[in-house]
Amino acid sequence: MEKRVRARDMNIKIGVMKTGKYNAITDVEGVGVGHSTIIEGEGALVIGKGPIRTGVTAIVPHQGNIYEDKVRAAVYAYNAYGKAVGLPQVNHMGVIETPILLTDTLNVWIVADALIDYMYEVMNVKVMSINPVVGETNGSYLNDSIGRHVRKRHVFEALRKAYSQDGVGPVEEGNVGGGTPMSGFELKGGIGTSSRVTNEFSLGVLVQLNFGKREDLRIDGVPVGMELSDVEPRGKQRSNSIMIIVATDLKLTSQQLWKIAKRAMLGVARTGSYGSSTSGDFVIAFSTSKRDLDSLIESIQKDTGRRKETIEADESFLNPVFKATVEATEEAIVNALFKAETMIGRDFHIRKAIPLDRVREIMAKYGRI
Repeated sequence: MEKRVRARDMNIKIGVMKTGKYNAITDVEGVGVGHSTIIEGEGALVIGKGPIRTGVTAIVPHQGNIYEDKVRAAVYAYNAYGKAVGLPQVNHMGVIETPILLTDTLNVWIVADALIDYMYEVMNVKVMSINPVVGETNGSYLNDSIGRHVRKRHVFEALRKAYSQDGVGPVEEGNVGGGTPMSGFELKGGIGTSSRVTNEFSLGVLVQLNFGKREDLRIDGVPVGMELSDVEPRGKQRSNSIMIIVATDLKLTSQQLWKIAKRAMLGVARTGSYGSSTSGDFVIAFSTSKRDLDSLIESIQKDTGRRKETIEADESFLNPVFKATVEATEEAIVNALFKAETMIGRDFHIRKAIPLDRVREIMAKYGRI
């Protein structure tokens, strides 16, 4: 079996900015990620029984009680063909008060219900209402999505892992958690992550990839999908969605985070998305507020010679943050493809893993490695 590696393991370097220690969203201090993966059965689809290819991914902005210590946040619904829970209140109030959970399409409400239980039973929240934040993409090409097989124990498992020492380290990618049944460019998709760090800030992105037509796939500008048009089987990609989580340690307002969230879609476009009409494309951006803006503004002053007041007024200090967001989003999508393994799902549907040996040849052909 071909070893699954990340883009940088193949010397494919997206963009020019530096990555963090893990090249993951967990390079933003305190952010944790945990997965619960469910893979059971094989053969013909029997709704309610399987085959099951699903799971939950949990992202926690810090290791404390998120309700008691809320974080600034914003949501950008690029194409709102989806079933996300809790996003309007995030935009209205500008904060997130629960962990963020990602799952398969029709499990959203089960997962939200379990997240509420977690906040009361484990976090011991003492309020009469709470706003769970849950996103989804549609994995029904491989999974018995109508059967809704995620349970409270799976949600608690993902959260327990996110709130742990392992949760703040390297992040599992590919066929894990909410990404278990997902597709990407008519190949196997799933979870991917990447980060960018400077002396002034850290920024990380995690994606749940589930969109794309094969011929549209581009990696670092190379038309890899066209070159791989012969890879079979390639069942038509009927669902086209992506969930993107952006984390930074810069102390930003919710409006500034909204501007950053919008830029994540430029990273998606670089890989070949054109935002189809039935694509559920959502970005959730949050800040842990561990670093103020002074050093970032000072570095821009030094580079440009512009006055501090001018930089603050036009928010040009956000430009390097925008760039980091675009680069990290693009690379997270590529990592999701590279780390995913071939999966056989319901009705013997197959999603092939992108053939990395072929990708090496193609990238060399175009002078990228």
